[in-house]
Amino acid sequence: MSLGAPENAVGFVMWRVVARYQREVDRALAVSDLTHLQFITLALVAWFGRKHEPVTQIELSRSAGIHPMQVSQTLKVLERKKLISRRRSKSDTRAKRAEVTGTGLKALREALPKVVEVQGRLFGETGRPGGSLLKELLRIDSSLIEPEA
Repeated sequence: MSLGAPENAVGFVMWRVVARYQREVDRALAVSDLTHLQFITLALVAWFGRKHEPVTQIELSRSAGIHPMQVSQTLKVLERKKLISRRRSKSDTRAKRAEVTGTGLKALREALPKVVEVQGRLFGETGRPGGSLLKELLRIDSSLIEPEA
C-alpha cells in the first residue's frame, strides 16, 4: 500500500506541524532565555506544585511523555537558572522533588502569553480549549496512553 506524496501521511504532516510549532515557540521564548522544552517542564512543575506538592522527575516524565534523561537535564538547566529548586524526597531518597521558585513563577508569567500567542497564530480557534483540533488531539492522545510498567 502506498500513500503517494508525503502530504498524504498523517505522521509526516504531524511531524512537520510539531516541528514548526516548536521552532516558533523557541523563537518567541528566546528573549526569555527559555526553550520550548524548558517552558513545558517549568509549566508542569508549577502545575503539579499548585497544591504545594513538589513533583519528581519520573512524574514529570510520565505526564509529558518526555524521556526521563531529557527531563533530568532540563531540570538541571532550570535549577542553574534559579527557576526551580530541587530537594531529596523524604519518602524516596533516590528521587528529587522539584518546586518552582519565585523567579520561575515570574519567568512563567512572562513566557505564557508568548506561547499562547504562537498557539493562536498557528492553530486559531480550533486549538483553543474546547476547539475541534484540541478535542481530536485529546481523543487520540487518550487512546495512545501506555500502561505503566
